[in-house]
Amino acid sequence: MPWKPLAAGQIGERELETAAFTIFLYPRMLGCAAEADDHLNRGRNMDMRGFSLPVRRLSTAGGPDMLTALAYSMILVFMALIMTKRLSAMVALMLVPIVFGLLAGFGVSLGPMMLEGIKKLAPTGVMLMFAILYFGIMIDAGLFDPAVRVILRLVGNDPTRIVVGTFVLATVVSLDGDGSTTYMITCAAMLPLYTRLGLSRLVLACVIMMAGGLMNVLPWGGPTARAASSLGVDVGQLFVPMILPMVVTGLWGIFVATLLGRRERKRLGALTLQEAATLADGAQAPVTASDPGTARPRLLWFNFALTVALMALLIHGAIPLQVLFMVASAIALMVNYPNMQDQKDRLAAHAGNIVPVVSLIFAAGIFVGILSGTKMVDAIAASVIAGLPNWLEPYLAIVTAVLSVPFTFFISNDAFYFGILPILAKAGAMHGITAAELGRASLIGQQVHLLSPLVASTYLLVGLCEIEFGDHQRYTLLWALSAAVVMLAACIVFGVIPVVGRA
Repeated sequence: MPWKPLAAGQIGERELETAAFTIFLYPRMLGCAAEADDHLNRGRNMDMRGFSLPVRRLSTAGGPDMLTALAYSMILVFMALIMTKRLSAMVALMLVPIVFGLLAGFGVSLGPMMLEGIKKLAPTGVMLMFAILYFGIMIDAGLFDPAVRVILRLVGNDPTRIVVGTFVLATVVSLDGDGSTTYMITCAAMLPLYTRLGLSRLVLACVIMMAGGLMNVLPWGGPTARAASSLGVDVGQLFVPMILPMVVTGLWGIFVATLLGRRERKRLGALTLQEAATLADGAQAPVTASDPGTARPRLLWFNFALTVALMALLIHGAIPLQVLFMVASAIALMVNYPNMQDQKDRLAAHAGNIVPVVSLIFAAGIFVGILSGTKMVDAIAASVIAGLPNWLEPYLAIVTAVLSVPFTFFISNDAFYFGILPILAKAGAMHGITAAELGRASLIGQQVHLLSPLVASTYLLVGLCEIEFGDHQRYTLLWALSAAVVMLAACIVFGVIPVVGRA
C-alpha cells in the first residue's frame, strides 16, 4: 500500500519505515495478548469472541509460579547488590522491590503497599531515633565513663580479653531483650578501646551480634512469644528446655570471641600493643566515651537513676518504647544541657547517627510493604511447603530448625512464625511431633536473624561501629551459622527437639 505514495514522493523513507514497523507491531501485540490469555484461561474460557487484552497480575490465577520466581529473584538481587557494594542498603531497599513489583504487574497499587509497610515500621523508626538521641546524650554526659575505666582495668591491652569482654558485656546487657539498647550501651563502653588499640570494628559488631542473637531467644525478646502465640502453647514450654542449649551456644560464643581476639592480637603485633598499653594506662590520654567539653560528672548519679528507671519501665512494658525514649530524651537534654545553644549542639552532633539509621528503617518499610502486599511472602512460603518431600516429614523438627535460618533472614519474624510455623506444626502433629518441639526448633534461626536487612536495629549497630552493612554480613555470617549449628546440635543432644517423629 505505501509503495505508490513513496514512488510519487508523497512520503519519505522514514515514513515508510514507521508504517512497516507499525504494521508488524500491532499484529505481534495482538498475538502476544492472545497467547497470554490462552495460558491464563486455558480450560476455563475457550471462547475468544470479543477478545480484549486483560490487565492481570502475576499473583492471580495462572501466575503463582512466576510470582514465586520473582520473589526469590528479588531477594537474591537485593543481597547481591548490597554485598557487592553496587548499591547502598537504603537505595537497594527502595528500588529493588519497586522494580520487581512493577515486573509482577502491580503498577500504581504499589503505592499503598509501600505506605502500609512504612506505617508498620514507623514506630520502630521513632523509637530508634530517640533511643540514639538518649544514649548519645548519656555518652556525652559521661555516664559510661566509669564503666569504660573499669573494663579497661580488667582487660588491659589484651585483644583477646577485650573481645571476650565485649561478648560477655553484650550478653548481660541483652537481658533487657532490646537490641538497640544493647548495641548503644556496649558500643559506648567498648568502642573507645577498639579505636585506641586499633582493633577491627567488624570484630566488635560480630561478637555483639552473636550475643544479641543468643539472647533473642529470651521470652521477652520477641521470637519466643511469637512462636508460643502462633502455636497456642505456653511460653515456658518453649523457653525452659532451651536454657541448656543457650548455655552451650553462649560458651561457643566465648570460644569464637577468643579466636577472633587472638587473630587481632596476631594482626596488630607486639609494637602496636605496647604503644596502646602506654595510652591505656592513662600516661598520655585517658580512654573515655565522652568528650571533656560535654561531660557532666556532677550529674552522673542523676543520669544513672534516669537510665535505670528507663530500663525498668522498658522491661515492665506498661508504656510504649517510643514514648519512653521520647520523654527520657527530653528530660536528659533539659537537665544536662539547660542552655538552648548546648541543646542545639547536641542535636546537631547526633543527627549524623540518627538520619542514616532512621532513613534505612523507612526504606525497609518499602521493602517489607511490597514483599507482603504483593503476596511474595506467601508465594515463598507455599513453594517451600509444597517442595517438602514426603520422606522428610518424620524429620520435620530438624527441617523446621534448618528452614528457620533462611526464613527469618529473608522474611520477617512475623511472616515466619504466624504464616509458616503453624502449617509445619500441623504436618508435624501427624508424625507425633508436638507443637512445643517445633516451636523450639523454630528458634534456632535467631542466631542468624539479626544479620537480616529487615532487622532495623542492625542498621544502628553498623552505624555505631562505622562499618558497611555488607561487610558486616560477610564477616559475621559464617560465625552466626556456626552458632545456629551448635544450638541445633545441643537441642538434639539434650532431647529438646526430636530427630524423628514418634508416629
